[in-house]
Amino acid sequence: MDPMWFVTDDGVHLEGELREPDGEPLAAAVLCHPHPRHGGSKDHPILWAIRNELAHRGYAVLGFNFRGVMGSGGGYGGGRREVRDVRAAIDRIREHAPAVPTVLVGWSFGANVGLREALDDDRPGALALIGFPLRPGDVQVPPAPATTELGTLVRPVLFLAGDGDAFCPPDELRGYAAGLPNATVHILEGTDHYLWRREREAAAIVGRFADAALGLA
Repeated sequence: MDPMWFVTDDGVHLEGELREPDGEPLAAAVLCHPHPRHGGSKDHPILWAIRNELAHRGYAVLGFNFRGVMGSGGGYGGGRREVRDVRAAIDRIREHAPAVPTVLVGWSFGANVGLREALDDDRPGALALIGFPLRPGDVQVPPAPATTELGTLVRPVLFLAGDGDAFCPPDELRGYAAGLPNATVHILEGTDHYLWRREREAAAIVGRFADAALGLA
């Protein structure tokens, strides 16, 4: 694992870690972590599992901390300025691996921010969104994009959630995903928003999806 620093377009220095595959990368990935004010960072077990899975499949994987988290500069941006962080992370991984396709992966808060960036950024060839927060409750998250906006996103999108996810109820998720032209919903039974002890299973689902979506399968 190699440290990787980069700067957003508003001058915030962000810390990340690059996991390289064995050999030349076949694809690249950016991982977006959960809520900065609720313990979210690049080091959560789900993101570690996804990072390892994708690296074993030949991806160069960048996990990073949003502004204000651990060694990243700046302060919490309410989920709005963090869109700049995702854009900068995509810039950085594509500088490192410019000739391969990119998948954008987000969990919870990171899924919300990642989707909003992807609506204005066509560089990610696919998105994997885990525990997308349709019912954030008292957790501060910007509103999810309206279904009228989603019709423009024609790239493959995976929505993954547990059947007991209180922040992402499966029936609501299926209804939301129906607004995208090329979305897949995968519900893991017997788990919740945190996918405890199901991290490797979730990572394998993301890996299979990414390979197929990017034409590597």
